Amino acid sequence: MSIDTVPFGARLQAAMGQHGPLCAGIDPHRGLVESWGLTYDLAGVERFTMTCVEAFGGAVAAVKPQSAFFEVFGAKGVALLERALTDLRDAGTLTVLDVKRGDIGTTVDAYGEAFLGKDAPAAADAITLSPYLGYGSLRPAIDLAHATGRGVFVLALTSNPEGAQVQHARLADGRSVAGAIADDAGVDNAEARGRGELGSVGLVVGATVGSAVRDLGVDLPGMAGPVLAPGLGAQGATAADVRSVFAGALPQVLASSSRDVLRAGPGVAALRDRARVVATEVAAITAS
Repeated sequence: MSIDTVPFGARLQAAMGQHGPLCAGIDPHRGLVESWGLTYDLAGVERFTMTCVEAFGGAVAAVKPQSAFFEVFGAKGVALLERALTDLRDAGTLTVLDVKRGDIGTTVDAYGEAFLGKDAPAAADAITLSPYLGYGSLRPAIDLAHATGRGVFVLALTSNPEGAQVQHARLADGRSVAGAIADDAGVDNAEARGRGELGSVGLVVGATVGSAVRDLGVDLPGMAGPVLAPGLGAQGATAADVRSVFAGALPQVLASSSRDVLRAGPGVAALRDRARVVATEVAAITAS
């Protein structure tokens, strides 16, 4: 796998401009797979996954496979995930692998090499990371992403209610944990910001978090990277919610939609059409 000479943030910015700010999910969990009339086994998940690859490849800004739904099938499931990542890359579509890794030292270094390294079996363009062993613990993966032209999305304000226990907490200097994560990401994006580009270190911020971005002092414009925003559609976030939550940072928002798009399956054309409709709707919201 060659090193990408154009940074992930710049490539994502171009893809969002071309296709709209949508990251379509591939989430082959039992309920969705069976709703397509498929059996919930490796064969059914393969059919589900490759239908999504055919529908989304070349049609959306990015695609986000959820690693857990492949790992549950062991080595053959991981091989299927690698095939999907490779086929999407061949179609010219960016991939964000949702793995939420977070560890320390040589372990996080190995996680980075597994998904972002130049010798990774099927590297993603970006991965999700958990910073709750400290943002600094992610340094090996972040540095590797910069070196290989890839990116990361760091969890900052998630929509699950349990997340507030950590993300809303205050540090000794008065900043919230979420605000401090955004500040650290902004430091890593400083060079890209100086070039007028979107940075390659993004944040995950749910579109359903209400006033938390403002209340907790999370500086999304200053962070200067993309904001992966789940919650629009099936999880209940409206256009008004998106404008309110991400005020001042709307051009950075990459909306993540899984169920809203995947429910249009199992036909390739219907999936592709739904993805394009959602992308157009999100573009209208984030341009406001």
